[in-house]
Parts: sequence; C-alpha cells; structure tokens
Amino acid sequence: MRHVAFVLLLPLVALAFPRSAQADDGPWIKERLPALVDFYKDLHAHPELSFQEVETAKRVGEALKAAGLQVTQGIGKTGVVGVLANGAGPTVLVRTDLDALPVIEATGLPYASKVTITDATGKTVGAMHACGHDIHMTCFVGVARWLAEHKDRWSGKVLFVGQPAEELVSGARAMLDDGLYERFGRPDFALAMHVTNDIETGAIGYRIGPAMAGSTALDVVVKGKGGHGAGPHNTLDPIVLASLLVLDLQTIVSREVSPIDPAVVTVGSIHGGTKHNIIPDEVRLQLTLRAFKAEVGELLIEGVKRRAEALARAHRAPMPVVTLGESTPPTINTPELVARVLPTLIKQLGKDRVREVERTMGAEDFGIFGRDGCPTFMFNLGSVPAATIEASKTKGPPLASLHSAQYYPDPAPTIATGVGAMASMVVALAPPKAP
Repeated sequence: MRHVAFVLLLPLVALAFPRSAQADDGPWIKERLPALVDFYKDLHAHPELSFQEVETAKRVGEALKAAGLQVTQGIGKTGVVGVLANGAGPTVLVRTDLDALPVIEATGLPYASKVTITDATGKTVGAMHACGHDIHMTCFVGVARWLAEHKDRWSGKVLFVGQPAEELVSGARAMLDDGLYERFGRPDFALAMHVTNDIETGAIGYRIGPAMAGSTALDVVVKGKGGHGAGPHNTLDPIVLASLLVLDLQTIVSREVSPIDPAVVTVGSIHGGTKHNIIPDEVRLQLTLRAFKAEVGELLIEGVKRRAEALARAHRAPMPVVTLGESTPPTINTPELVARVLPTLIKQLGKDRVREVERTMGAEDFGIFGRDGCPTFMFNLGSVPAATIEASKTKGPPLASLHSAQYYPDPAPTIATGVGAMASMVVALAPPKAP
C-alpha cells in the first residue's frame, strides 16, 4: 500500500501524541501530517551519500529553523544541530541520521529516487534511502514542531542532532570530535529511532541492554609471488592462501569464542588476479567483525591477524597487511532509561503495540553518543502495513529488507507513530516545571 487515505489515519491520532495533549491533537495532526509526508517524499527523491549530505542537512536545518530552533550547520563536516530551549530542566538529545545508500531504487514509487552520485572512489552509483533515514528525518522535524508548539508540556533543552555518515558508522564520532557536547552541552539522555521491516505500522519494538552489535571493518592483503599459471611451483599463490584463510577464519567463532557470546566474522569481498593464466602477487579481502562485547571484538581482530600471519609462514609467503577500518561500539539501551520511558510508550501506543524484540548483529553508531556515561535508547519503528506482513508469512512475497532496492515504508502512519513515540519520551524525561 503506497498511499493512505487520511480517513485511515484517524485511529492513529490518539496514538501519535502524548495523552496530556489529546484534546487538541486531532487538529494538529490533521493540519501537519500531509506536510510531513510531502517533506518525506522530497527527502526520499533526493538522497545523498555519507558525508555528502549538504542539501539534506540544509533542508533539515531550514525546517528546524522554521520551527523556532537555533540551528548550526557543518558539525562533523555535514551534520546539523538544532537547539530548542524551554526553561530549566534536563537536556535531551534527539538524533536522526541523514545519509542514503549507494543503491539503485526499484520500488516503482512515484517519488522514487532517480539520483546518481559520484561516491568516494569516484565511481558513479545510484542513491536511495533504502534504510529509512528519510523517515527518521521527517519524524525528527515533526517532533521539533510538536515540542515547539507545546512548550507547556515539557521543560528543559532538546538538542536535535542531524548526524551524517551513519552508514559508514563514522558520523557520530565526527560530530563528537568536532565538539558537539562542548559546544551545545552534554545531554542527560540520548534518544533515537530506526525503522524496521518486520513490525507493522502503529507499533514499535524495544530491547533492554545490548540491542545492536559493535562492528569493525578489517582489510587483509594476502601477499604472494605471482607468475605464469602453467608454472605454479615457481610462485607463491596468494589466491590459494586467501582461500585457505577464508575457511580458517570460520573457526574463530566456532572454536575460540564462547558459545554464549554471539559473534560474526564475514568476508564480504575478495579480489585478486586479472586473467585466467596469471597468478597474481596479492589478493585483497574485506571483512566485517561483529560482537556485543568489546573483549570478544578484540578476540576476533587478533584471531584474524594470527591466522593470516600463520598461513603466510606455513607457505613461506610474505607477511600479510591487516588494516583496521571504521568501527563502532555496540548500541546499548540503558536499562534505567528504558524502564523510565517504557510506561509512557505503553500508555501512548497500547500494550500490544510496544514489544520487546531480539537483539541484532546489525550495527549502528548511535551508541557513541553514550560517551561519558550518557544514557541512550533507540527503539524500532514499525513501517510496513500489517496486511503485508501477514501475507508474507503465508503466501509471500517475502518482505523487502532494509538496504534492499525494493524496501519502502508506509509513510503516513509510520511518521505519525514515530513523532508521537519520540515526543512522548521527551515529555516523560523533561516534564514541565510546577507553577
């Protein structure tokens, strides 16, 4: 279902905003939701890749400024920060990501992205919001508008942080390294949302404690001595070594990591050679390592290095080159913070629409905002019609996953629920001061 008649959204009005303001929320949602959906469609049609989100950040910043926030651009290269102050009280950070993915969209939507972009390597690629960051930005703007227009419902300061380069798990660190907390104040709480394809619109999922794994990118260059394919005995074949390494790496998780500690070692890319009858000098592998515990992540890194070097010694080959790439710690939902906002979410949406979900080996860099002990909470936002989910369980087709060229959310009810859930948490954490 790509379009939702407004009449179908009326049941969501009571769900989308804090109950203390229900008396006037009907007119508020009726007036503003269509504009938010238009804002979403425009973002969806004009995606930008990581650290290239210049126009995206400008558009989000303009929307925050129009809502009355003090806006600063260019934090962490392309990040944007909006400050909404409302008297004494705690500081709550609300975060959205800005970037899209190098994916050619295949949804067939009338507002589908047709954008092509030059990536960091100089290659021309497609661009698509295949991970729902356009929904996140739209909810983010909606929350800013709601809080700015309902200042009697809360007290304190809200930092609206538009973060670049989440897909590279680099943007949060870039903003913090650029003085985010020094310039705007360290928050007392940090909140975020992320769409999911397996929860229906109108519902959300949460996880207490570790929710998403830490992730480390690792590059391995297996070295050899090239030569003619007809004389392999005169070479040190790095393709054979790389093949042995790929198999050997699987034993790190199966034989070195405790069975009760989830971990993943994935070789996502392997490249070597140029022609059928040429043995190359080297083979390049790209890996992702994932774990929920820092010590397990270190074990994975050490295990890769040890195996790569041992294979080189065993085959009298040059030592490999192992390089650490981008990394992010696990995303941990602080138990005390979850306990504090969960009753509000249940009251807001209904008990059957607030569900505990399994943790995932997927990674996010939102957890970095927990620097210096700031409590953090990210919830999962349902984005697919219930009928579509049910149909996938019985007769198919399977649900399109995030990062898929076919994924798209049902915008209006997803945005309504996301705005309401996030706004209600801010109100719970920063209640109005007694007169």
